[in-house]
Amino acid sequence: MRTLSSPGMVRSSNRKPAAEAMVRRVLESADIAIDGTRSSDIQIRDTRFYRRVLRQGSLGLGESYVDGWWGAVRVDEFIAKLLQSTKAPRKRSRLADGYRVLLNTLSNRQDRSRSPDNAQFHYDIGNDLYRAMLDRRMTYTCAYWKDAQDLDTAQEHKLERVCRKLQLQPGMRVLDIGCGWGSFAAYAAERYGVHVTGVTVSEDQVELGRQLCADLPVEILLEDYRKLSGFYDRVVSLGMFEHVGYKNYRTYMKTVRDCLSPGGIFVLQTIGGNASVRTIDPWVNRYIFPNTMLPSVAQVGAAVEGLFVMEDWENFGPYYDRTLLAWFENFDASWDRLKSRYPEQFYRMWKYYLLSCAGTFRCRMNQVWQVIFSAR
Repeated sequence: MRTLSSPGMVRSSNRKPAAEAMVRRVLESADIAIDGTRSSDIQIRDTRFYRRVLRQGSLGLGESYVDGWWGAVRVDEFIAKLLQSTKAPRKRSRLADGYRVLLNTLSNRQDRSRSPDNAQFHYDIGNDLYRAMLDRRMTYTCAYWKDAQDLDTAQEHKLERVCRKLQLQPGMRVLDIGCGWGSFAAYAAERYGVHVTGVTVSEDQVELGRQLCADLPVEILLEDYRKLSGFYDRVVSLGMFEHVGYKNYRTYMKTVRDCLSPGGIFVLQTIGGNASVRTIDPWVNRYIFPNTMLPSVAQVGAAVEGLFVMEDWENFGPYYDRTLLAWFENFDASWDRLKSRYPEQFYRMWKYYLLSCAGTFRCRMNQVWQVIFSAR
């Protein structure tokens, strides 16, 4: 193992290595102390952290956390403060950034051949994990916390809000693109007497979703959105558009329009970003959601131009902070019975995923939009 100094060299006892000094300056500008006592302060357990995070940016930050090189009492608070700091420079190299942009420009990383692999990476890792983490209906999108004190109620509030925006009536045919385990489909069928066809590219979601919706007028299919056909009175998509990719936004919207009957309504819920991008955070891309990206207002607008009338655009992004914290509390409380199926490092990876994402919503870097479109 390499040491910080070679034999015969003398290093001043009060002089910190360059990498450590640079990281300290960045953290100090964000009001984060190293080995401090506040819940947002960072505890360094391996000094290799400094060079790793300088060389790899957010990828190195996430990987070194999973490896146990650093910790914080509240990872969400640490991330929120770091992102809120306007003085924190980007640490990824220009070469690495250029390669990522070039790769995403020349290739379609969300094409039909890759979609099942992307889904399996995240959604097919175990229904037991998601049953433990989510609400009783297994709704894996942002909850609506107004007048709600618990996750089950907040998710039902969100589902009810979507149903009202769709103006559902008994007997309507509804298409749910990216239906997950069927939470919206089951709710809409139970409360509004509609028939729902849900599609997903996750085999695990199809298997469990069909069980959960077995006694309802709900059909759940293993299908890519690009192969959809038929006509529906209403179309809904909750938390799936993040997987579409900017090269496919227009194709997605044309597909929805082709499936929507005249006078129909389409409700889209998606996480959104404050700027148009073609990549996502490299740690999230590698370990959580491969080949996803967050659309901007401009990208959504360009995708729907000439296809729909935009009737309403609601942002309740701050609610995702609370939702992610609730998911982590459930996950953490269930770890003793989950850990026999998952390696110990998975706990730290999933914790970092949920809490770091909470931090991005807390500092308003990410948003959650519900948009109502009507067919022209």
